[in-house]
Amino acid sequence: MLTLAQVLDAHTDLAPGERAWLGALVAEWEILADLSFSDLILWVPDVDDNVFWAAAQFRPTTGPTALEDDVVGDVIAYDPESLVTAAYMSREITETSFNSVFAGIPVGVQAIPIIKFERVVGVVEMHTNQMGVRAPGALEDAYLEAAQILSEMVWLGHFPLVDGRPVPGMSPRVGDGLIRVGSQGNVLYASPNAVSAYRRMGLAGDLEGENFAQVTASMLPGKGRAPVEQPLATILAGRGSHEVELENPTASIRLRVVPMLSSGKASGVLVMCRDTTEVRSRERQLVTKDATIREIHHRVKNNLQTVAALLRLQARRIDSVEAKLALADATKRIGAIAVVHEILSQAFDTTVEFDAVADRLMALVVEAGTTPDQVRMRRIGSFERVPAEVATSLALILTELCQNAVEHGFGPRRGEVLVRPSHQGQRLVMEVVNDGEPLASDFVLEQSRSLGLSIVRTLVGDLGGIFSLTSADADKGVIARVEVPLG
Repeated sequence: MLTLAQVLDAHTDLAPGERAWLGALVAEWEILADLSFSDLILWVPDVDDNVFWAAAQFRPTTGPTALEDDVVGDVIAYDPESLVTAAYMSREITETSFNSVFAGIPVGVQAIPIIKFERVVGVVEMHTNQMGVRAPGALEDAYLEAAQILSEMVWLGHFPLVDGRPVPGMSPRVGDGLIRVGSQGNVLYASPNAVSAYRRMGLAGDLEGENFAQVTASMLPGKGRAPVEQPLATILAGRGSHEVELENPTASIRLRVVPMLSSGKASGVLVMCRDTTEVRSRERQLVTKDATIREIHHRVKNNLQTVAALLRLQARRIDSVEAKLALADATKRIGAIAVVHEILSQAFDTTVEFDAVADRLMALVVEAGTTPDQVRMRRIGSFERVPAEVATSLALILTELCQNAVEHGFGPRRGEVLVRPSHQGQRLVMEVVNDGEPLASDFVLEQSRSLGLSIVRTLVGDLGGIFSLTSADADKGVIARVEVPLG
């Protein structure tokens, strides 16, 4: 389906301010659709204002649709009998005196010209499914009365109010709960859902007839949760369009306050109310779980560091050189795992920014395995973000390969080790390259008795990856290449 911007770009000469106004209207017009039980179509004039293009469409959630098909991109051309053309030319709200029939469904149609910047910048056409008209009642009457006022505001360019914007996914809708507040601040009507939300907040009596701001404020501890730059009383009085979250020890609600204007004068406010108690409860549970998981990672890191310290202590107490080297290698491996858990404990996520992990591991290998300035180790490229379930294995692989390069590539002489990560689609490729001694001519990776290389082969295999070890040149350097899937 075409977007509003695409239709405006292709067919109109509307100014940037006019385009922005239509965009703001489409962002908030679900209120009008739900209050009027109507499908809405935004028609915009072509450069030739005898032609109109359907630029946006919206269906109500409070009643059945009147238009089964998507009409965005459709055109009305040179049709003086069209309601859209009549509204545009007359600059007045027009409607049919009889029901039109769409796909066998009787539909009431109304067209509202949008007068802004001293001209008609578009027409909102409302289609109401008459077969699905709800039985009259207090709720339906309140909805339609508010819809009439809102239609007039759209006509005169008073809606939307650009100082407030809905929050996607969080903004209350008409069906969540509706409160109509009169110009004196008293509640004229409250839908059953709105009353239920307020009862959950602790309301004992009725909402209707009560001062809305006072009743709302009375249920909040202190000043409640409201934007610090706007006093709560100002928001609830409808001085501007705002959203506010209110919370007390028993429940939380989100209010969307929209000022209403009739004939250009204030006529109260329309408040949409959503019970967010369960949403906030789930958010708090997620925060608690996140904190718990981070604490677990922190404790695992501490325990691993304790184990590493015990191994170092044990290494000092034995005389066997071979045993000392084995314990030193085990200490480095445990340290590599601890680094990953430390990163996860600071900001738990499903992925890890692995560059920081790699840089720390490389520094540890150089510090523990060489004399100062003997080996230079650099990273060229970025690991980017690595899935958490891959990070621990990758840390061990990197540590083993760097350590192997330092120990077997240079001996007592100076050298350089390059770590070159890159991404190829959904796969991570890591090369550890040294400029030291090449591999022996009869070297076969699968027959190597090196514990470090055996660990690397096992970990890469567990990740479903590929590991290779080759000489860079005939007389110099070794390239260790690891390729693992990240998807």
